Amino acid sequence: MAENVTETTSADAPRPGLLLRLIRDQRIAFLIVGAFNTGVGYLLFILFDFLVGRPVTPSIGASAASVVTLLCAHVVATLIAFVLHRNFVFRVRGHVIRDFIRFQAVYVVTFSINIVVLPLLVLAGVPTLLAQLLITIVTVIVSWFGHKYFSFRRPKQAAAEAAEPGAIDEIERGVL
Repeated sequence: MAENVTETTSADAPRPGLLLRLIRDQRIAFLIVGAFNTGVGYLLFILFDFLVGRPVTPSIGASAASVVTLLCAHVVATLIAFVLHRNFVFRVRGHVIRDFIRFQAVYVVTFSINIVVLPLLVLAGVPTLLAQLLITIVTVIVSWFGHKYFSFRRPKQAAAEAAEPGAIDEIERGVL
């Protein structure tokens, strides 16, 4: 005899709204946080361009001044980014120091790209603010992969995703 099973739902139970459901998707959360942080970083770049870059341009030149501006903006923006990515995108706990060191390592790569390409673009005649905007597109892509697969990666998570289904037991026993 077949059992009559009905699914019950409470009409009174609150359902998460669209934004909350979207933010639970790591890719969407990364884009939202990344867009926010990129905007903040770019605004910081503009702020430091006016406060630091332009005043030092006559003495060190536009290319070097753009690097000084970038250094100032980078320090503040990466501190903000670490907090936002750790808490709202990758949602990890523990290992704060290790995560921060790894996070900064990823940013050393993106910063290296930025610090090499920005002065070259400025020397080529691209306005500083436009050059930085173009470089931002590249560094966002690099940072996604770096943070997802390095900064906030946990060992079991990395091994489980790389292994075949069911291999997590072998990983935990130390076989893999």
